[in-house]
Amino acid sequence: MRQSTSTSGGRTLSITSGLRGRHLPRRLLQLYAGLALYGASSALLVRAGLGLEPWGVLHQGLAGRTGLTIGVVSIIVGAVLLLWIPIRQKPGLGTVSNVFVIGIAMDGTLAAVPDVHGLGVRIPLMAAGIVLNGAATGLYISARFGPGPRDGLMTGLNRLTGRSIRLVRTAIEVAVVATGFLLGGTVGAGTVVYALSIGPLAQLFLRVFAIPSDGGGSTVVAGSSPERAILRS
Repeated sequence: MRQSTSTSGGRTLSITSGLRGRHLPRRLLQLYAGLALYGASSALLVRAGLGLEPWGVLHQGLAGRTGLTIGVVSIIVGAVLLLWIPIRQKPGLGTVSNVFVIGIAMDGTLAAVPDVHGLGVRIPLMAAGIVLNGAATGLYISARFGPGPRDGLMTGLNRLTGRSIRLVRTAIEVAVVATGFLLGGTVGAGTVVYALSIGPLAQLFLRVFAIPSDGGGSTVVAGSSPERAILRS
């Protein structure tokens, strides 16, 4: 098993390669359940029509301009963002899986869930999407298979520029939302509620789904605070 480490902002970033350990089946289950649930939760926000998460705004805007489905656009954007690899970021199984599973799950859920009308349905659907998104984040990050491409962009720029994770993440999300909005993506109450609640929700579910270390190394993002790496993966 190989392990590479680096330091960013005084915190150790560690990526362990290799797939073994007694917790591997659970980790794989959490990874793919989390990614599928993330795609499904993003689709629920689309159906609610009250505002999407930052990257969802961009994906929806690009989908409207290109005629592609939002899931396909998500896959393309994720693949393009793998270009952060030259910024000395190390991808893992979760990185590559993230690109495809979320987009496929989004399109599948959108095909299964019809359009809804009336705030009495749209508001609960939005709330369900946000809570499920937090649970999905806790699931796949706790699996420790490497950051998603969007998380990798953030940590890569953090290393490249020396700026804080908080500043880099905020700058990326503002740019993503603004670009998506200009392209026709939906920004609304759901976007604001998501921004305010995803941190606490993800922190809660990271604790719920935490997997003990096998003792031979683990994937750790941003030291002992994996919630710092949450961006949309």
